[in-house]
Amino acid sequence: MQLTTHTDYALRLLIYLAISEQKAPATVQEIALSYGISANHIAKVAQTLVQLDYVKSLRGRGGGLVLARQAHTIRIGSVVRETENLKLLECFGPDSSCPIDPACTLKKILGRAQEAFLEELDRHTLADLVTNGGELRQLLA
Repeated sequence: MQLTTHTDYALRLLIYLAISEQKAPATVQEIALSYGISANHIAKVAQTLVQLDYVKSLRGRGGGLVLARQAHTIRIGSVVRETENLKLLECFGPDSSCPIDPACTLKKILGRAQEAFLEELDRHTLADLVTNGGELRQLLA
């Protein structure tokens, strides 16, 4: 399974905020520069994460982005479920036009594989992703 760029950037943004030792909130520009990616993309991802209540956006002078929750409460599986289109095939939606859909073994196998993937992600929190925070900070500096 390949995650979209949006989900990839969402996870990167959360990691950045989790390892941030700054007292000031992180800016979209700062995060984009650290990862070498477009500030426009980070801004869109940040907007999604604010809507999903993973991130707070603080306005005004000294504003920026901060985690809305503690890192140990943010499950990676939940982030992926909320930012990713998990429809593997057309037949995973309600309007399947495949004639073998009711008896398709492949659909069942793929469904179980996807669930196993998400169950593994559910075992991990954002805090688990940043146990090497010092090394991550150095790489993003």
